[in-house]
Amino acid sequence: MTETLTIRIPESMRIELMELSKEQKKPVSDLVRESLQKFIAIQRFRKLRNTVMPFAEARGIFTDEDVFREFS
Repeated sequence: MTETLTIRIPESMRIELMELSKEQKKPVSDLVRESLQKFIAIQRFRKLRNTVMPFAEARGIFTDEDVFREFS
């Protein structure tokens, strides 16, 4: 099921969205939907990361290299 969501954006953002829409040959709604999907995924990742970080730090895992070393 899809729902309609009305938002207010600055005119400059609307113009940029219209330009991107033409360049990418995609409807503005698709661009906004994709952007929201990415935003939600990033927020979920950050929440998960914040939950896991204290446990990782307790094991001495602070960097990507530490993760790769630990799990390789």
